[in-house]
Amino acid sequence: QLQLVDSGGGLVQPGGSLTLSCAASGSTLDSYAIGWFRQAPGKEREGVSCISSTGTYTNYADSVEVRFTISRDNAKNTVYLRMNSLKPEDTAVYYCAADPFCWYHDYEYQYWGQGTQVTVSS
Repeated sequence: QLQLVDSGGGLVQPGGSLTLSCAASGSTLDSYAIGWFRQAPGKEREGVSCISSTGTYTNYADSVEVRFTISRDNAKNTVYLRMNSLKPEDTAVYYCAADPFCWYHDYEYQYWGQGTQVTVSS
């Protein structure tokens, strides 16, 4: 059974950077695409980015394009989300999710991390 652990969140000033990690246990990640989602207070969960199992395909929400970079190291069983030029509107709980394919809708993903809080504030 695949288990995911999100980490790397925290408090950062506008314009700052953070790198989130999604570490897997119980199974190897190389068979799974990994999506990052976020949920701000009072809002629905939204997709941020996804990377295919081999890392050859990535996609990003328009709101984070250019600023965020998704990557993976299958040897370390870990996927990363590098977030640059952070804005207050990026404040949310960020979740990673796994499935054999990248999907637009969160309900398509089988496995989920517990979430990590990102707060962008001065």
